Amino acid sequence: MKSKGFLVIIAAVIVILVYNGAYIVDETEQVIITQFGRIVGSPKINPGLKFKLPFIQKANFFPKNLLGWDGDPGQIPTLDKTFIWVDTFARWKIVEPISFFQTVNNRFNAIGKLNDIIDPAVRNFITSHSLIEAVRNTNREMDTLEIGLDEREQQTTYAVDVGRANITRGILDQAQPKLTPFGIELVDVKIKRINYVEQVRKSVYGRMIAERKQIAEKFRSEGKGEARKILGEKERDLKKITSEAYKTAQELKGAADAESTRIFAEAFGRDPEFYSFTKTLELYGEALDKDSELVLSTDSDFFKYLKAYSGTP
Repeated sequence: MKSKGFLVIIAAVIVILVYNGAYIVDETEQVIITQFGRIVGSPKINPGLKFKLPFIQKANFFPKNLLGWDGDPGQIPTLDKTFIWVDTFARWKIVEPISFFQTVNNRFNAIGKLNDIIDPAVRNFITSHSLIEAVRNTNREMDTLEIGLDEREQQTTYAVDVGRANITRGILDQAQPKLTPFGIELVDVKIKRINYVEQVRKSVYGRMIAERKQIAEKFRSEGKGEARKILGEKERDLKKITSEAYKTAQELKGAADAESTRIFAEAFGRDPEFYSFTKTLELYGEALDKDSELVLSTDSDFFKYLKAYSGTP
């Protein structure tokens, strides 16, 4: 019984020692082994199962992949004395874990060092260049132009000599040598956002509103002019159509009257008595109705056909 208990104790001690002495290095990690605070051996950068002296040595894990840094947005004046808010970010990684451990020791302290080094570099480059340099990269024409503005109003009045990409590259080049002693490699620095300060922003917005109102007023005046032009053309076309229609109607009417006169003349020439009779009957129909009362002599020419066909002497 005693020997069995002793074996159990020994097995438990072995398990504890193995558990405390073994560690796993992930693909995204690198490890430094320290013994009583001093670095022992070289960094473990290859992934897999590793071993160390239990209880005496300690495994210190550091990330091997890219890490992010977000700077605090700050108000910075440009070379042309325009105050802007600049928001930057960067990507960095630990390339020398021993130097990193001996200097900053952890990511929290590393972020502090990045703040102390990158922020002044950003301020230095922004204040050394004009606003347009920090906003644009080249002098290429805009993809979109202001509709309604004349070409002379759209002409570029500035020139980009450095550009935003070169400014961010300069920030990286200035900051990297200062970060190398800490075992940090600055992979990239970018300007996330640039904006005017509130006072300047209000002025810019006011100018933009005024320009848009000017463009809108130009559109309105052009629209009114076009409307008047269309109405004038409509009135002209309407008068032209009306006059042509009246001319055609008069020509048709004249031709009809001429034809009618010709037919009547021809009919009158063939039988004048019958023509006189029919015209007199038409006159009877127009002059007399059932309620008409008229007293005329029988010798009147108006009733000569009534006398003739009624048998009245």
